[in-house]
Amino acid sequence: TGGTQPADHVHGIVVEAMRERDIDLSDRTPREVTPDELQAVDIVVTMGCSASDVCPATWNGENRDWGLDDPHERPIEQVREIRDEIEERVVSLFDELLSQTPSAE
Repeated sequence: TGGTQPADHVHGIVVEAMRERDIDLSDRTPREVTPDELQAVDIVVTMGCSASDVCPATWNGENRDWGLDDPHERPIEQVREIRDEIEERVVSLFDELLSQTPSAE
């Protein structure tokens, strides 16, 4: 977990929701994504904000904003919905990218 302005810890409610999927985030610390890191990527996915503040002006990639709610201070039911939506979107993105990759024949 991370972002352009990361929190100093993963929110407890998120840790709880992810534990339900057998993913342990309890010892994780969010980290900042830097403009230098973004130079090497083709797509930046944001969760409800623009990447324009962090992406270098020379970056030619694509920004997809998924417009998701911040799970901080939300009830567990809403955090689960956000978690599930992220999972669905990530799977769809992988499927899309794999369909664009030439097959090795």
